[in-house]
Amino acid sequence: MQIGIIGLPNSGKTTIFNALTRGQIETAAFSSGKLEVHTAMVDVPDARVDILSNMFNPRKTIRAQVQYNDIAGLARGIGEKGGMDGTLLNHIVQSDALLHVVRAFDDANVPHIEETIDPARDLAILDTELILSDLVIVERRLDRIDAQLTKRGGTPAERDALTKEQALLARFKPQLEDGKPLRDLEISDDELKITRNLALVTIKPQLVLFNTGDRAVSDPGAIAKYDHRKTMLAALQGKIEMELAQMSPDDAAEFLKEYGISEPGLSRVIRLSYQLLGLQAFFTVGEDEVRAWTIRVGAHAVDAAGTIHTDLARGFIRAEVIAYAEMIARGTMAEARKHGSLRLEGKEYVVQDGDILSIRFNVS
Repeated sequence: MQIGIIGLPNSGKTTIFNALTRGQIETAAFSSGKLEVHTAMVDVPDARVDILSNMFNPRKTIRAQVQYNDIAGLARGIGEKGGMDGTLLNHIVQSDALLHVVRAFDDANVPHIEETIDPARDLAILDTELILSDLVIVERRLDRIDAQLTKRGGTPAERDALTKEQALLARFKPQLEDGKPLRDLEISDDELKITRNLALVTIKPQLVLFNTGDRAVSDPGAIAKYDHRKTMLAALQGKIEMELAQMSPDDAAEFLKEYGISEPGLSRVIRLSYQLLGLQAFFTVGEDEVRAWTIRVGAHAVDAAGTIHTDLARGFIRAEVIAYAEMIARGTMAEARKHGSLRLEGKEYVVQDGDILSIRFNVS
């Protein structure tokens, strides 16, 4: 899973990146305006991995990971005059979801590019730029499709694919012209596949993160109203969370208690990201390795097998499954077998969050 961190200059984007990744990228009171991308892999916090590792005492314990990309270079005007810069756009569209950092803190030492603090306005500024970028892409692609269909070349299958794409983009265009993001539309999985090679940004799920500096805010919706599909709101004390990320576990626990923070921002943001993208975890366990895997909610056992290795999906026979809670209750795999807690499931079994799977397969 890749999360692209975007935001206007001086929104505290790099502060949030440091808080989420325990990074030490220098923050500045003034934006350079240059395209810069900082990347870090972060282990997904999950207490279940620790408990399973203590239970099985494996040679290796591997957690699921999230890649955060801190993307600088976004400002008013980037979506105009022919669309967004190709290099910048490429960095954004590689992300599975966007984390949009919006400034909601006041600091005389960090001037705001719009001079005043107004989260709703800042949200609208960057939204407009991203919508304009998508509109340019949609219009250009429609022109190309029209030219291709006019030539009357290509196979029937190719022409049918172009016609379907044309109809979909014709539905996208008025949405963008109305200043609305594409993620507000009902778009099927098959339609999403059609758009896969187009660098559309507003189609991506988005977590709007209000950076409140050192101010605690329990209801992010009170900062600005922002009602869209595939969108979540959160508030994070960026300055405090960055300090917290640099501390030892013991000092961090004391710090959380002192400031009344229920959990580190990293844990909360990753949990929200999983919800936003419709993802969940399943586990594989044994003496060699305890490992957490990420899979979409609603995926089947054969999909889980393919997540582990393509050969397991190709030669899938059955999945031996036990729920995490049941595994903990039994204490050992031997006890789980003794009490009949392990069950065999076929390809169509819908994997549940926390399932522990062992795949039976045969590849000749």
